Amino acid sequence: MTAFYHVCFVVPDIEQAMRDLWRAAGVEWSDPASDRLGGWDYRIAFTAGGPPFIELIEGPSGSPWDASAGARFDHIGFWTTDVRRGSRRLEEQGLPVDFSGCPYGRPFAYHQVDSIGARIELVDIGRQVGFLNAWHPDGKPMAAIDEASASASGPPR
Repeated sequence: MTAFYHVCFVVPDIEQAMRDLWRAAGVEWSDPASDRLGGWDYRIAFTAGGPPFIELIEGPSGSPWDASAGARFDHIGFWTTDVRRGSRRLEEQGLPVDFSGCPYGRPFAYHQVDSIGARIELVDIGRQVGFLNAWHPDGKPMAAIDEASASASGPPR
């Protein structure tokens, strides 16, 4: 079992993106939710039905989810046993932090991965129960990267 649980697209119009993915592939959605992080109001939606999920985020200009230049693939999300330790691990492996929600009381971090043209999101496993309650109420717990083991091993050859 892998700690991967979602892909995310940043979009200028969340309803349009939901309609288009429904028309293209019959993708079903949970209702969008509004939230605020720092000074940014944003909207978010996840596919219904369980992992892996597709996430859509509609955020304002200047935010970590700025889609003013158009929709884009933004990140791949993984659960981690310790977001701060995982973030240090990625930095040590040459994947710089692009944005961290930790200073805002949200245990997640985006790291830039130029080789794939997107970010990796690490989300602390402590958020998983809340995630499941909000987006997949009957869902089973998902695996997380074990940072104690991940830090000890090197990258694949």
